[in-house]
Amino acid sequence: MTADTPELERALGAVETQLGVLFNRVRVLWKEQAASVHPDLQPVGYKLLSALVRGGPAHAGALADQLATDKSVVSRQVRILADLGLVESRVDEHDARARLLVATSVGVERVQEVRSGTQSRLRARLAEWPEGDVERFAELLARMNEG
Repeated sequence: MTADTPELERALGAVETQLGVLFNRVRVLWKEQAASVHPDLQPVGYKLLSALVRGGPAHAGALADQLATDKSVVSRQVRILADLGLVESRVDEHDARARLLVATSVGVERVQEVRSGTQSRLRARLAEWPEGDVERFAELLARMNEG
């Protein structure tokens, strides 16, 4: 990055503002997605369930690390998800002392339904963009997420 200039400062301010808008929209989206799966589900519960659907069975500690949250939060959400029939705990076949969390078929189905709607909205939002812009946007987001 070049030396600080007024133009760079304005650009960084604009990026900060737009990231704030995006983060607010994402928080609202997570709340809507959670409610779509079940009215009692909190956004962190949806993120946990979604991570299990996307990545497969996982230990609670690994999920806590992945979601950058406390293990007690994961434990509480797993109980809620299990009570709702969306997640179950199984013995880890590689270590009988450990438990793996697994999304149930109902959990997988609900997350896939929600994702389908989200993807449709995203597709509609980006439909007017040139393909190269969409590709560049994905590249820039990936670059931003590297650090």
